[in-house]
Formats: sequence, C-alpha cells, structure tokens
Amino acid sequence: MTTSAPTRQIRVLAAPGDRHDEILTPAALAFVGKLAAAFGERRQWLLKERRRQAIRLATGSPLGFLLATSAVREDRTWKVAPPAPGLTDRRVEITGPPADRRMAVNALNSGARVWMADFEDATAPTWDNVIGGQLVLLDAIERRIDFTTPEGKEYRLGANPATIMVRPRGWHLDEAHLEFDGRPVPASLVDFGLYFFHCAQRQIEAGHGPYFYLPKLENHYEARLWNDVFLLAQELLGIPRGTVRATVLIETITAAFQMEEILHELREHSAGLNAGRWDYLFSLIKTFGHRTDFLLPDRAKVTMTAPFMRAYTELLVRTCHRRGAHAIGGMAAQIPSRDPAASEAALAKVRLDKEREAEDGFDGSWVAHPGLVPVCREVFDNVLGHQPEQIHRTRDDVEATPADLLSVRRISGPPSQEGVRTNIAVALRYFDAWMRGQGAVAIDGLMEDAATAEIARVQIWQWLRHRVIDREAVLLVLDEELARLGAEYPWAALDEVRELFERTALSAELPLFFTPEAYTRHLVRTATAEATA
Repeated sequence: MTTSAPTRQIRVLAAPGDRHDEILTPAALAFVGKLAAAFGERRQWLLKERRRQAIRLATGSPLGFLLATSAVREDRTWKVAPPAPGLTDRRVEITGPPADRRMAVNALNSGARVWMADFEDATAPTWDNVIGGQLVLLDAIERRIDFTTPEGKEYRLGANPATIMVRPRGWHLDEAHLEFDGRPVPASLVDFGLYFFHCAQRQIEAGHGPYFYLPKLENHYEARLWNDVFLLAQELLGIPRGTVRATVLIETITAAFQMEEILHELREHSAGLNAGRWDYLFSLIKTFGHRTDFLLPDRAKVTMTAPFMRAYTELLVRTCHRRGAHAIGGMAAQIPSRDPAASEAALAKVRLDKEREAEDGFDGSWVAHPGLVPVCREVFDNVLGHQPEQIHRTRDDVEATPADLLSVRRISGPPSQEGVRTNIAVALRYFDAWMRGQGAVAIDGLMEDAATAEIARVQIWQWLRHRVIDREAVLLVLDEELARLGAEYPWAALDEVRELFERTALSAELPLFFTPEAYTRHLVRTATAEATA
C-alpha cells in the first residue's frame, strides 16, 4: 500500500489486519504523508530544543516566566475561542484506551460529558491497538459499535453518548509501522491524521467536531506547531478554520511557566488546559532530579495539597479563566471495589479530591472508571448548579511566583520501605502488561497507565542517585517482586521486565521516557513493504 509524491512516499511496514484497509486507505495515507512532509523537520528541531533546554536547566540556568513573551501575559484583551458544540459542559470526563471496544462503550455510556480516547498513556502502541482504536472511534461515530460477547453480554451505545476527544501520542514518539521518505512517521501525526481524515467531517455532521487533548508539551513553540498542524489539516480537507478544538495537558514543569503563551498560540483552537498530576511530577524529577532540594518522598505522600502542587493548579485555573478557557482537573484513578468498606473509602478519597478542585474553580475533572462518574458529577453539580462552568471565577487572588512553583523542598524527605516496594511493584507489573499490549492496568485498586509507571521508576532512580536508598536493598526487592509477578502471572516475561526496569530505573543516566526504546524492542512488528503494498 503506497502513495507517492514525485520523490517522497509513505509506506505501511506492518502486516495487514482485520479491517485495517478501512483506515489505511490511499487517501488517508496521503493525508498523513502531507502532514509528515510539512512538519516532520520542525518537530525534530523542537525535540533537539528540548534536549538543549534540559542541559541548560541541569547546568544551573534558572526556570521562570519568559521575558520575551511578557506582552502576551500582560495583555488582558485576548481570549480563546468560545466553547465548541459538545464542550460547553465538561464537569466529568472519563478516559481510556480506544482499542478496547467494551471499555469504549462503557465510557461513552457512563454519564460523563466527555470521553478522552487515549492513544497515549493508556495505550500500549501495538499496531493492532493503533489501528484498532481508529476503527472503534469510526464505529462509535457511525453508531455501529454495538456488539455481543461470546458469553452473550450485550454492549449497546446509548442515546446520549459522551463527546469524544482524542489524545494522540506525544511529539517524542515515532510510529515505526509507517514510513515517510524513509523515516518513521511522528506518532502524533499518525494518531491525529488518521482520526481527522476519517472522522472530522463525520463529527461535524453529528453536531460536534474534531476535538483533541495534547500531551507532553514543554513550551509554547510546540503548541504553535500543533496549531499549524490544525490549520493545514483543516485547509486540506476543506473544513472551516477554527473547527478543531484542543485541550493542552500541563504536565511538564517547563509548560507550567508558559500556560498563557500556550493558550495564546492555540487561541482559535483552544479548549483549555488540564492538570496532569503524575506526568507533572515525573517531569519535575527528570528536570531537577540531580538536585537534593528536589528530592521527593513517596509518591502517595505528594498530594495535590502540597504547596508547589497548589501553586500549579491554582495558576492553571487563573490562567484559563482570565482567557475564557475551561480548566480541567486531574485524574481519579480509583477502581470501585466489591468490598463495601473498601469501596466507600475509595469514593471518600475521590470526593475530597473533587471537592478541592471544584472549590478552587476547576470546571470539570477526570475519572478512570465509570463507577466514579456519579460522585464526581455530584460534587461539581453542587458547585456549578445549572451553570455549565465557572469561568467567571477569574481567581485574581492567585499569585504564583517561580519560587512557589518550585518549592518542592517544603515537602521533601526520604522514602519509606513501603514506598520503594510499591514503586518497584507498580513499574514491574505495568511494564509486563504494556509489553503484552495493555496500556491501562488495574493494580491494587487503581487504574494505572504509563504516567504512573514513569513516576514510579524515576523515583527509584532519584532515590538511588542521592543515596537515600541502598542499591542492594533495591535489587533484593526487585527479585522479590519479580517472583511475586511470576507466581501471579506465569506467562510474564520476567527477564524482559527486569531488563527494562534496570535500564530505565537503575542506570547512571536517566532515560527521558521508558516508552521509545521499549516500543522498538517489544511492540514493533514490521513486515516487508512489498507484502503490504
């Protein structure tokens, strides 16, 4: 299957799968190829700039608000575009992997206002998951997603399903199964491009539009790149400019200092900002993990009430509301238990977290399980009433300085033995599931994804670097938890799991993400181009 320009072509390097031809049409591939041709080199330059910025910060350059963009922050007149159809009321949003048809139907029917179909942290990007997710989205939009399991259980799409938003993979990832001009296509452009090509017009006809969540942005230049992608995609398909809407996850420490600039770059396509908790802490350690004043305790002890986390979330609300944008809160990952006492305790934690968010001014929040939708909705109902949001609360009382955003030392401390073991266990269990193609994993009552695995493994790295834990003790716990994993899941690839953990958590230099190399080693299954032509 090949489409070609005069000297450039896009090729599928994977074996064909069931119904893949419905997504990988010549026209769809040509569209993705045009995006890769237009933006591939610029994306590479921005990734190099990420590395340069990391070196600057590691060698003592201060992190603060940009002087060069002060005029954007000081100009009170500009606003983002008004909410698009289906995105006016976002008080509850549910997330999950799009390739799981059962989870997709349950999410769409959950009572949440929005379903974020997540090709990123909740998806292990096997080729079947990537294309299967696109098929599920297409089927959902065309209302042909209904199915019956072999056991006779029926899954049927309800009359008022949630609005769909798609989270493509981040700029740092490639899609090895698609090649353009001899190079892998940026994964973000694959996920965005295939969905946009097949579903943008269908969504408009259904009364919504092509809506997205944008992950892992580190600065406003990366937001500008996305905005230019939107402009070209709309132009190529004859879709009116400004139809696309995108919410940016503020989940890197550098992006926290450029929230206004990010909204400004995307303003005609903006649907607000979201607070991504675990990736934010992960980014903090990646950026400043070499410094003792950024030594974090057990991740369970780093709550959203920590001073530096409060500064980040309150600044996010203030920034969004000053610009007429939605501010969306973080994830509640608890899974309701069959044990009434355990379920009640979990729901109580969720309620407290959502009450804080609603009272702080957030317009909605995330849940990972349909069973959490009612409690989240009730909390926001109590604050919002019949209003769809509370953007009128501009939070002019909030003043967040660079020192406030970086005041980690106020909660710093050594880890506990339980915290060390929990991080190792979570990382190992997630790595095993991810390498088997599962990106959203239930572990000890929580729905874990790549973000929690990342924070788990980088905390081990940070604690070892500063010698607050003993390497031999870590290796002992590693052996014990691998044995437990093997006893519970005899099919687990223990040697590969160990190797991935040692490479990403125990090495002298910290890999920025576990996913790129692990993807190449474990998830890429290419065939010859001729076999798929």
